[in-house]
Amino acid sequence: MDVESSRQQGPKGDSNSIAAASEVFVDWRGRPCEPQKHGGMKAAVFVLGIQAFEIMAIAAVGNNLITYVFNEMHFPLSKSANIVTNFIGTVFLLSLLGGFLSDSYLGSFWTMLIFGFVELSGFILLAVQAHLPQLRPPACNMMAAASSSAEQCEEVGGVKAGIFFAALYLVALGSGCLKPNIIAHGADQFRRRGGDDGKRLSSYFNAAYFSFCVGEMVALTLLVWVQTRSGMDVGFGVSAGAMGIGLVSLVAGVFFYRNKPPQGSICTPIAKVLVAAVTQRKQVCPASTSTVQPFTGTCAREILLDTPSIRRINKFMFLDKACVKPQDGGSSKESAWGLCTAAEVEQVKVLLCVVPIFACTIVFNTILAQLQTFSVQQGSAMDTRLAGSFHVPPASLQAIPYIMLIALVPAYEAVFVPAVRRLTGVSTGITPLQRIGVGLFSVTFSMVAAALVEARRRHTSVSADGRALSIFWIAPQFLVFGLSEMFTAVGLIEFFYKQSLSGMQAFLTSMTYCSYSFGFYLSSVLVSLVNTVTSRNGGDGWLSNNDLDKDRLDLFYWLLAGLSILNFFNFLFWSRWYTNSVETVQVAGVGADGGEERD
Repeated sequence: MDVESSRQQGPKGDSNSIAAASEVFVDWRGRPCEPQKHGGMKAAVFVLGIQAFEIMAIAAVGNNLITYVFNEMHFPLSKSANIVTNFIGTVFLLSLLGGFLSDSYLGSFWTMLIFGFVELSGFILLAVQAHLPQLRPPACNMMAAASSSAEQCEEVGGVKAGIFFAALYLVALGSGCLKPNIIAHGADQFRRRGGDDGKRLSSYFNAAYFSFCVGEMVALTLLVWVQTRSGMDVGFGVSAGAMGIGLVSLVAGVFFYRNKPPQGSICTPIAKVLVAAVTQRKQVCPASTSTVQPFTGTCAREILLDTPSIRRINKFMFLDKACVKPQDGGSSKESAWGLCTAAEVEQVKVLLCVVPIFACTIVFNTILAQLQTFSVQQGSAMDTRLAGSFHVPPASLQAIPYIMLIALVPAYEAVFVPAVRRLTGVSTGITPLQRIGVGLFSVTFSMVAAALVEARRRHTSVSADGRALSIFWIAPQFLVFGLSEMFTAVGLIEFFYKQSLSGMQAFLTSMTYCSYSFGFYLSSVLVSLVNTVTSRNGGDGWLSNNDLDKDRLDLFYWLLAGLSILNFFNFLFWSRWYTNSVETVQVAGVGADGGEERD
């Protein structure tokens, strides 16, 4: 039987012991797993398969969607950018729903299977609309219309717009609920302990990012080329095919998976802690550590000397009162909502403490939004010729960092981690928080490069000879961002997964994707706010035209660079605050994630 017993069982019949119970994994029939047969990299490979094909499918749509929305649906440029960022933001926001359903009711495998088919249906509907002219507005050249007051393109509306947004948000619903479970289900194939198990888990996160990079690279080269050459209907159809292959990969591994059964609503324990802390706010948490009752009546600060060392949070101490057994000799029958376990209290503290770290990554993802919207349009206004009559699709430039990362990620795992491990003594080379910090600092230079190139592009385009700058001038901004993302994205996923206790891995992992969501929504807010502020004196706003030669995209990029460096210093403050919040103690009822280093 595959059981991770880092948690002690509570008293028999105690409902509170559920939160502290050992993690039990089962096979596809619900029988206990066999360590030699289930889990490990042989099972994770199938999860990496759906990871690669799903990102391949949605990246081909999302990264070139602004072109389709602008040229085929005839939305203005700023509105097109907001449609794209709102769509991608919704994808990542819905990851919270996917994590909740998985941990509470469905389990990771069934959540992925159900919502994988939802996403597939959205791709098919997009392909059908793109193929049938009667489902789109009349053909029109938006660039010509922007420079001519005589010609105006008809913006999509009515039933046609309804079909478009229905298809788009079916994709968002499916992908959003799928993403956190891909990461969590793959990580569940490995035991969450220190030593070699901790290294293998960290290696899995790097492998998952490598799989992500392969999917992105194929999407941004081959699939975007198909969209450009054969039309968006064929491109959307290819995305549907890739999604179908991903689902086949998921189902093919069913006999090898370690499946974690759902454990009921994750909201109930959180609500119990908050209610109990309020109702017992007048209780005094005992300072003595001599009396130990693991799951009933134990203050969270009491320690059990024969349990393994684990990490606990020394902030929000008022929540400790939720697990203090009343000493007034009152009613012998305790309310189910009047007393919590130390495990439940610690999990709520973890959720509260990771919020500032989560918030510090929002600006990072706002920069990602620009690379998927305005930078694509920036490339469209440049010379896209590579050789002869071959033109580079502007959206394909986003493949540059992923081509680089396909080489860098294995090198990071094989060279950087062992070398740095000898210096730091940390099994993963550097801790997840340090990895996030490196990414947040370096991403600033992506926007600096973008601003400098856009200023040169604009100057060259409006000059007397009217020459267009080569599209490869914007490659540096993608390269720097790709390097930053390798540190930030993987560090954030690993950080969140390692903070979670039993039954909340998918939900806490979904917070990684929720950061993407808020980043893209912030992008939409910034675009609208910048236009409002910069057009206040009656002139054109920085981003109010459909013509980049008239807009001031370079100034917008400088604004983002400034926000990024401020955000980095904000992260330094909160990461130190979090590190100082963690103590290595022995808490009754709380299990360790097995990490041998502090985050």
